[in-house]
Amino acid sequence: MITLRNVTLRRSAKVLLDSASVSLNPGEKVGLVGRNGAGKSTLFALLNGNLHEDAGDFSMPAQWRMAQVAQDMPETEQSATDFVIEGDTALLAAQKEVHAAEASDDGERMAYAYMALHDAGAHDAQARAQALILGLGFRTTELCSPVNSFSGGWRMRLQLARALMCPSDLLLLDEPTNHLDLDALVWLEAWLKRYSGTLVVISHDREFLDAITNVTLHIENGKLTRYGGNYSTFEDTRAMQLELQQNAFVKQQDKIAHLQKFIARFKAKASKAKQAQSRVKALDRMERLAPVLASAEFTFEFKEPPNLPNPMLTMESACFGYPPPDDAPAGTPPTVIVRNVNKSVMAGQRIGILGANGQGKSTVVKTIARTLKPTGGTVLEGKGLNIGYFAQQELDVLRPLENPLEHMVNMARAGLPAGQSGREQDLRTFLGTFNFSGDMVKQPVGTMSGGEKARLVLCMIVWQRPNLLLLDEPTNHLDLATREALAMALNEFEGTVMLVSHDRSLLRSVCDEFWLVSHGGIEPFEGDLDDYQRYLLDEAKRARESLKESLKAPREEVPAPTPAPANKKITEKLKALKRDLGKLEQAILELQTRKHALEARLSAPLPPQEIGALGIELQALDSELDAHEERWLVLSEEIESESA
Repeated sequence: MITLRNVTLRRSAKVLLDSASVSLNPGEKVGLVGRNGAGKSTLFALLNGNLHEDAGDFSMPAQWRMAQVAQDMPETEQSATDFVIEGDTALLAAQKEVHAAEASDDGERMAYAYMALHDAGAHDAQARAQALILGLGFRTTELCSPVNSFSGGWRMRLQLARALMCPSDLLLLDEPTNHLDLDALVWLEAWLKRYSGTLVVISHDREFLDAITNVTLHIENGKLTRYGGNYSTFEDTRAMQLELQQNAFVKQQDKIAHLQKFIARFKAKASKAKQAQSRVKALDRMERLAPVLASAEFTFEFKEPPNLPNPMLTMESACFGYPPPDDAPAGTPPTVIVRNVNKSVMAGQRIGILGANGQGKSTVVKTIARTLKPTGGTVLEGKGLNIGYFAQQELDVLRPLENPLEHMVNMARAGLPAGQSGREQDLRTFLGTFNFSGDMVKQPVGTMSGGEKARLVLCMIVWQRPNLLLLDEPTNHLDLATREALAMALNEFEGTVMLVSHDRSLLRSVCDEFWLVSHGGIEPFEGDLDDYQRYLLDEAKRARESLKESLKAPREEVPAPTPAPANKKITEKLKALKRDLGKLEQAILELQTRKHALEARLSAPLPPQEIGALGIELQALDSELDAHEERWLVLSEEIESESA
């Protein structure tokens, strides 16, 4: 059990927890909520041992193993799989002991070391790591790619996979959904539901919290309050408590006013002096209730667009993708991800863009936003189309060295929307409506938090008075209050919205229809988000089963059509590659059979010397299997490339 008794925590002079007390039981899944700056991350620092209480008592079981996501950006040439496997601290310790035992030439020590290695899950570590990596949205061809080859968001996914790989009794997750698409988020929810330890998670995604938590811990004014149930239950309970508190305060104020009126009226009369004095004492003894001070909620609105072209956009045989790299040979064709799209976007539509990771959602949005050009066909814009674009990475549209006021001034100079003033004071006032006031208007954007950057992008979009909003994961780094303000503003917006988001609450409240980007095309998705969630889980299950089957059995030879003379060489090469792949899969199957037999022998009581010998054989078998599986991935990638 985790216990805090009258704990006080300070950061510099600021008191973040003031005589706070709470208990968390083993196996509970706890959502830690509160406004930004309330002390959520400070409480995490106490739980993980980076901070110690300034007063009071904090305790948790000494034997508990803890896991959390490292916040540093990994810089390594290790493969993604090896990097994640290293998150299993128990396995690493067992491997070190095996090496030490082998060096000591102590048969009994080796026997125990190999048993510990087996118990730590060495036999399926690679499979477990790769299941985590694939679940978080990576492709099978990326399992052996170096960590440094991935962008920042993908590296943070690998850090999350590494934390999930670590055997733990306490798992701390701080905004784990920020870098995830909806398909990866659905997978993570399913994984966390199966997690048997104690989970404490900070998140601003209400549906995520509702799905996985059964306790809510609220930080406010230096106090911790525990609520049974998920986030929605917490909201309902808290709203009821606040209403009762406010009613009690109003009643007490009425009583105080009545007593004071009696005292003022009769304290000078001798016949009533005794009663007046007793009321003065009653007033002094009364424990005063505090009024409910409603926090100032953040709100904003999109101004009415000057015009609404209809249709906004028309896509005719449009293809979306990326141009060839600058260093590619002349004549290299572009990479096409989505092709032959024939669709129109009408005034007033509210479109949610769905699709598994890597299917091309962001590519479509970037092309409509004019960041990329269509790789084929046409995207025709309606006359007077004015796009407000929220990029998935806010810094794609922000300049780190400039401050918010400079961003607004530059935008005003580039051309004012109708009815907007470009005076500096008006720009400062407008920034103030998005909580940029005082010195913040002169603070370099590069030093701001993710939430502040996101608010600045929203501020700039609202200023432009767009008639088409393209929003690619706008809720990353936004707290719950700002997410709700965004949902309200989008619902009142009179233009068109195209939204990519993993925030299902936002999608549900804003979108009237959904487009599914899948298998190189765009089609209407008939169903709601619950149907889509089931679709994602089914797709992930099919992908896993397909990968398992391809490793277990050789592929059936399918008669190929007679090749055209120009393609004869490629077809012959493909046949040879497929023959090699079939042989390799047969070899993998035989190695796995031998490995299972060895593991079965190791699970029975054996003399120490025999255990040591079997352990060495199992380790050699694992190395051979790893080499075969790596070769299988290389061959599969080569076949895929030649087929294309």
